[in-house]
Amino acid sequence: MSSSTTVGSIERPLRVAVIGSGPAGVYAADILTKSEAVKSGELNVSIDLFDRYPAPYGLIRYGVAPDHPRIKGIVNALHKVLDRGDIRFFGNVDYGTDLSIEDLRKHYDAVIFATGAIKDADLNIPGIELDGSYGGADFVSWYDGHPDVSREWPLEAKEIAVLGNGNVALDVARVLSKHADDLLVTEIPDNVYAGLKNSPVTDVHVFGRRGPAQVKFTPLELRELSHSKDVDIILYAEDFEFDEASDEAIQKNNQVKTMVGTLTNWIAEQPEDLSELKASRRLHLHFLHSPVEIVDSAETPGKVAGIKFERTELDGTGNARGTGEFIDYPVQAVYRAIGYFGSALPDVEFDHKKGVVTNDGGRVLDASGEHVPGLYATGWIKRGPVGLIGHTKGDALETVTYLLEDRENLPFAAVPEADAVVELLDARGVKYTSWEGWLALDAHELALGAAATEAGTSHGVEVQRERIKVVARDEMVDISRDGVAANV
Repeated sequence: MSSSTTVGSIERPLRVAVIGSGPAGVYAADILTKSEAVKSGELNVSIDLFDRYPAPYGLIRYGVAPDHPRIKGIVNALHKVLDRGDIRFFGNVDYGTDLSIEDLRKHYDAVIFATGAIKDADLNIPGIELDGSYGGADFVSWYDGHPDVSREWPLEAKEIAVLGNGNVALDVARVLSKHADDLLVTEIPDNVYAGLKNSPVTDVHVFGRRGPAQVKFTPLELRELSHSKDVDIILYAEDFEFDEASDEAIQKNNQVKTMVGTLTNWIAEQPEDLSELKASRRLHLHFLHSPVEIVDSAETPGKVAGIKFERTELDGTGNARGTGEFIDYPVQAVYRAIGYFGSALPDVEFDHKKGVVTNDGGRVLDASGEHVPGLYATGWIKRGPVGLIGHTKGDALETVTYLLEDRENLPFAAVPEADAVVELLDARGVKYTSWEGWLALDAHELALGAAATEAGTSHGVEVQRERIKVVARDEMVDISRDGVAANV
């Protein structure tokens, strides 16, 4: 890599800020550093990665179930990128609070927004506001130890409905139905273990609007359900409907074929008399159900007491239509997991219908539809919460390609020196964390797990714990900054 690059009429690195250190942000930074322009020496880049949380990894740390088998592999890949030393990490820095768009424009030639989507998509049915009606994303944040959510979660229901047929819905249902002791091998915080341990749940019902061939989860996620100990999976023959579009999808899509095969094998192996199932908890998978209303009762006014569905049928195209038949289920909690929705960013045009930054292929647009020079987006804040984590690589490549095409016409930073943004954060009293700070926090969490393992038991259960996640933001910041100070 060359030591300098002509930016405008000045020889210096191209300064790029990436806002968000989840997979989308890290992939964008990595792709930029490995671009042909950089590898050939034609371009030199200096990249700073900012995150509102003290620790990196975004969705991987705060949006994926802790018992998901692929987490470790993705974390390792992101770690390798950030551990190279050619991308600076600034954690605990909130865009719009600690740094404004004007600050970023002043110190960087280009800005890539990779802030993702963390809110639950709305479900506008009567009763959605009742006590006991929750967003799946909020529950995920709780069990993943998100620093900005309450440490407590009301786990009081014996019967629970989970609405949605995607991976998040299955994650939520699996965590709700799984015995807490079986989660001790993961990194769940102690407050999460305590909450799940005291849960009285006996039945978790997952509802999808369409049929088994139209589900949005993956084969791996589906198979994980069967790994839970002392949890029976129950399916219903009347839900197994396949139309022409379903048959075509099964024939042409191996993933659909695999999932339908798994589901049909499960129901074929299921005893006709469900009383023969002896597990203490049950996970029910329902299809062809469209939620109509969440209801309370005279005994529990204002609190969830049940949910009403309209039975649906497939219309030949893979879509579902109502049948006019309604069915009620007694539940005391409802979790909607029908998708995520992006949050608007200060001083950036936002599409409130789609929940994305207004953009064209990653180039951020203004209100008139013109590209705002130097501003870009990638990941879910660019295209919405669709696709798996791996899809963000291609998405980031598109965005970075446009940035590189635009590099001769960027609004070059007035104060591009690398130390200038550090001085600005220090002057504002921002307790930012660094990559070295994350390594200190990472070591601390691993040490907590090792200590629990060395003690022989964790919460009275013999188990080997790899790590225990720190939850409190202030504690995370202190450990990170103290760890760096101790090594200076």
